Amino acid sequence: MTSTDVDTDQYETLRTILDQRWACRQFLPDRVPHEVIERLLTLALRTPSWSNTQPWQVVVTEGAATDRFRRDLVAHVQSGAAATPDLAHPGGFSGPYRQRRKESGVQLYESLGIGKGDAEASLRQFVRNFEFFDAPHVAIVSTEDELGPYGAIDTGLFVNTVLLAAHTLGLATIPQASVASYAPFIRDYFGLPETRRVLAAISFGYPDTEHPVNSFRTARADLDEIVTWKSD
Repeated sequence: MTSTDVDTDQYETLRTILDQRWACRQFLPDRVPHEVIERLLTLALRTPSWSNTQPWQVVVTEGAATDRFRRDLVAHVQSGAAATPDLAHPGGFSGPYRQRRKESGVQLYESLGIGKGDAEASLRQFVRNFEFFDAPHVAIVSTEDELGPYGAIDTGLFVNTVLLAAHTLGLATIPQASVASYAPFIRDYFGLPETRRVLAAISFGYPDTEHPVNSFRTARADLDEIVTWKSD
């Protein structure tokens, strides 16, 4: 295949989806029709994986189940329970990673009018993670322990496919490591086997586009910050 054989329409379509997808932090209460969720997840099943193992499993909440989970998870977190993630959190953020994280946090807090040092408002925003930002649905995504890091990588690819596929269906999403940080509680709550490792939650639904928290977009690094070219 030569450069002239490339389907530029497909390239532009994918670029548009990637450019437009964003992390939603305030949802409308409207439930997504069950058949739309099925279309979303059926598309995500096309995600590639090592030896086609397809290690991902998903629990999806709808209706009253979401409200119960929201209430019970918030109560668990506010009880002082320790975060015990199955996938270790980063050991730190330095250099460009620290800077990108800081810029994202500043954008979030500025959109909400939370001033520096406002501990009460910061805590309230932290709890919003476990309220799923009022999303009507949550997907709990897990992998099998014996498949190790590569099972987790494959499942991460699945999460990304869900995010992109949701956008094509007019839905908004936010992947949440914060929710997955309470993995033992989630395993017990949904009756998952001990061999399942909870990697992420995806809150999803229809976005509240009028809310200020959904007004900002994060930047992406330039190519020369990411790629090292080796020729000849």
